[in-house]
Amino acid sequence: MLLHRNEILFRQGESGPLYRLHSGLLKIVRVQEDGRQLVLNFIVPGEVIPHHSLISPKAYHATAIALMTSEIELIPAAEWYARVNSDTAAALETARLLQSRLRMMQERIDQLALQSPAEKLEAFRSWIARYLPPNTRLTDLLTQEEIGQFIALRRETVNRLLRESPN
Repeated sequence: MLLHRNEILFRQGESGPLYRLHSGLLKIVRVQEDGRQLVLNFIVPGEVIPHHSLISPKAYHATAIALMTSEIELIPAAEWYARVNSDTAAALETARLLQSRLRMMQERIDQLALQSPAEKLEAFRSWIARYLPPNTRLTDLLTQEEIGQFIALRRETVNRLLRESPN
């Protein structure tokens, strides 16, 4: 399946299949009661989502939106869970996916807690640049508000840092 920029893969509160991202980039947003969106995560090629449903089914915790054209494989939930429950290699693959995600989240927590605002922005830019097409700027895909939400900075701080940065 092919999703284009700003198309929604699934919505918060819905239930459904799992997905493997083959190419592109997704943002995961939580929609608040007043309709505002809060950026929680980014999904990169190779990931199977939703992470919280890799072992057992649960409604989608947030909404997944394509940041660019993205190739996605739909994985029927019944097939995924049957395979994980009966195939040791599949269970091990699932454990490795969860381990990888946990390690990434630990690194993110360290960055948020221990780095200066400029270091947070630079670390995020460096990480996400690995997944962007050539000559694509971060602000081509995300607003300053979204960047700030993800790295725990105010939009005004992101704006100032982007103006001061040579990149």
